[in-house]
Amino acid sequence: METVSIARYRRDDADDVDSADAASSGTASDGTTADGEWIAIIEPNFTGHRWRYVEWVAQACVEGGHRCLVVTDTAYAEHPLVQRLLREARPDLRVVLLDLHTVPRGLQYACSVYMRFRDFYARALADISRTTRVKLVVVPYADYFFYTLAALDTPFGKTPWIAIVMGMTFHHAQAGLRTPRRPFVDLVKSMLFRRGLRARGLRTLLTIDPTLPDWLARMTRTAASPESTSHANSRPTRLAYVADPFPEIDAVDPQIARARLGLDARTRYLLVYGAIGERKGIRELMQALMHKGDAPCLVIAGQQDDETRAFINAHAPHLTPAPVIFDRFVPDDMERDLFSACDAVWLGYHKHYGMSGVLVQAYRFGKPVLASADGLIGWFCRDGALGPLLDDLEPATIAHAIDTLAQGWNARAPGAGIARMDAHLLARNTLDQFKHTLQDAMV
Repeated sequence: METVSIARYRRDDADDVDSADAASSGTASDGTTADGEWIAIIEPNFTGHRWRYVEWVAQACVEGGHRCLVVTDTAYAEHPLVQRLLREARPDLRVVLLDLHTVPRGLQYACSVYMRFRDFYARALADISRTTRVKLVVVPYADYFFYTLAALDTPFGKTPWIAIVMGMTFHHAQAGLRTPRRPFVDLVKSMLFRRGLRARGLRTLLTIDPTLPDWLARMTRTAASPESTSHANSRPTRLAYVADPFPEIDAVDPQIARARLGLDARTRYLLVYGAIGERKGIRELMQALMHKGDAPCLVIAGQQDDETRAFINAHAPHLTPAPVIFDRFVPDDMERDLFSACDAVWLGYHKHYGMSGVLVQAYRFGKPVLASADGLIGWFCRDGALGPLLDDLEPATIAHAIDTLAQGWNARAPGAGIARMDAHLLARNTLDQFKHTLQDAMV
């Protein structure tokens, strides 16, 4: 998943009028008060794959017999997930829209993104608790504020909570992953993380990184040795692996998918998918393809940030064949067609060391990947069975990896997948498994 970032936030202004409408007062989206006890899923950012996690956690809640509030920022009122939930108007699943991005005055908020996010979560629970009895908070992306727990404890008062972390990298060097070496920073963050596990009310912490529980187990064994007296004051929260999920859906016929997308029947397509920004490695990929005579056709699908859009628009005319660009939100049916139609998926990400939901999707559809050797993506792809690894993003390296892929293309029809290895760790990354893990933590 993506690293912690926030592109925008609104500063508090003494002249602003206090929000009083139903969408920002803590009431449900239909303006009524939520009776009984509810689980609150708080997520202030619906970009990238974050909204999907909100949807999947909400499904786990409802299927587990719980009533659920999805709490997000008013900026996402028109997001397709929000609109769909409003249309469905389920009595056990409601949407609450709050102004989560207005930041109080104070140096700590101006200087620290972690403090800003912490404030968002604390205010969200405080607002909805005025009208709703919340029995549990679920945080789909706790990386936003987790390091603040060591000094400030929980942002949720006495309310119990469970959370998922996705982008922790401080342990990667010790786990043998290829990441930048930052001994001091990693040491500090590892200490903050272990103290954060003792935050009040935190029942379970889940991670999509399978190396993190192993790292903690090794550290705990060391800390429990007779020579060590650290962490003897309290019992830490349970840390468990939850596989980054994708629904078990079947691919459609590649030619049917290509026809619906307006793609050529015989061209070889390389898919770049998701939130299209600098970290996708799209700049390096396009520059490499500009100098490759037999390049595949790029399909770039997903909403682009402004800088990346400007780069793509400037360089796309220099690519042959011309790339196919879908610069918009991609609904489920179109996503299925994209992965069914393509011949391979690009995962040569730039300075991204966490997990990628796109990797799971490529595996589900049996599509080979061009993957960075760095971080968790490189760790999952380390044996080369899912496709060639990129030691760097130099044009020659990318061109060689594409040539390696092309050798397999010659033996397959356009859009045809490769045999999926059910013994691969990614085989565990099912939506049902994800929901069962969440439901167990909610008990």
